[in-house]
Amino acid sequence: MNFDSADAITISTAVREGKVSAVEVTKAALARIATRNHLFNCFTTITAETALTDAALIDREIAQGNHSGVLAGVPFAVKNLFDIAGFTTLAGSKINAVNPAATQNATAVAKLKQAGAVLVGALNMDEYAYGFVTENSHYGATHNPHDLQRVAGGSSGGSAAAVAAGLVPLTLGSDTNGSIRVPAALCGVFGFKPTYGRLSRAGVALFSSSFDHIGPFARSVQDIATVFDVLQGEDDRDPICTKRPAELCLPQLKQDISDIRIAIAADYFTKGAEPEALAAVQKVADAIEVTKYVIIPEAHRARAAAFVITASEGANLHLDKLRSRPEDFDPATRDRFLAGALIPSSWYLQAQRFRRWYRDRIREVFQNVDVILAPTTPISAPLIGQQTMILDGEEILVRPHLGLFTQPLSFIGLPVLSVPILRPNALPLGVQLIAAPYNEALILRVAATLEAKGIITSPIVV
Repeated sequence: MNFDSADAITISTAVREGKVSAVEVTKAALARIATRNHLFNCFTTITAETALTDAALIDREIAQGNHSGVLAGVPFAVKNLFDIAGFTTLAGSKINAVNPAATQNATAVAKLKQAGAVLVGALNMDEYAYGFVTENSHYGATHNPHDLQRVAGGSSGGSAAAVAAGLVPLTLGSDTNGSIRVPAALCGVFGFKPTYGRLSRAGVALFSSSFDHIGPFARSVQDIATVFDVLQGEDDRDPICTKRPAELCLPQLKQDISDIRIAIAADYFTKGAEPEALAAVQKVADAIEVTKYVIIPEAHRARAAAFVITASEGANLHLDKLRSRPEDFDPATRDRFLAGALIPSSWYLQAQRFRRWYRDRIREVFQNVDVILAPTTPISAPLIGQQTMILDGEEILVRPHLGLFTQPLSFIGLPVLSVPILRPNALPLGVQLIAAPYNEALILRVAATLEAKGIITSPIVV
């Protein structure tokens, strides 16, 4: 089996059928990381010893005829803000490096391990998840596997790049304003942000509690659906985790989508982007015969309000360290947190009031449509260190504008999947599939249809 190109389900099937052992798969993954990670700088921690122990246990369970889990033997890694028992949770920071090791795994890590997946390490990110580029002053920049001179996106850049480079087939990241979807688009992989509160964040270092989500990266819709199904379920350790019953999506992937009402996001989502980003949306629309357009009202205000709330909440979370250890922050993170600490409380309150109004307006939009298409990013991956870009004839900052099309959707916790549009001799782009809360299954059904048509795909970068 070619472990570089196999997806998670292919690997787990082979392991459970005895065609390959979990130990062999794990050793192959660790070897790939050892020989190739220096090109991409995805990993900040490698958990080789515990990975091989876990893999050996899976092989023993299979040999004894016991159920080994739907992800048996599948190597995975997590953004380094997920707790891993026995390791310090860095959250991309120098400050956290002196913290004691975590005493238990994050709920999401525990659930994947219970399903048989093998954790091989933790992944690079923007400090405290505040950024869209994964250019970390402490641990270095993560390089885009499609062009090593370009960013992988962020803040879950290591998570997206590790999948794109074939180091592991599955990773977990977090998304506040687009931190799963932006790197997924720039690296040409699938990145899924479910409904706010749908998956437990217990054991995950938070950035902005009222925005933060977790979700998976993978190279196939089937893998995304499988991981989502494994991770669903209430968790008393996370007070915002929904008690809504799990809805398994994997069995629904092959269902016909003719009954799903799909539209293209117009107005705000058709401005301020390179023509190629809009062409990617049109390519998806044409493939499933979508001609209807819909307006998401006041999206620009939603983005502005998202800036206010996340900056305020993030600054408040780190206020003590901003006072006592300002020199130990990544300068870019520190400056944004300091700005957030100076935001008047009246602004924060007004942004939250607008948030409620905006949620009601979007609820009205989804009375007439089920899934909405929109670009993920306005451009393909910029160069590492690039500060500005030209859009619509105007020079603007790169970092904040990579989230131009993702922030208005995180603002009210909508489920969104960024699907990869790979283009011959060009950098990848992403298209967002957006639905009303708890309609993840509709998104994944549409994505499965697009994948079957060959419109969206995520091959390994060689």
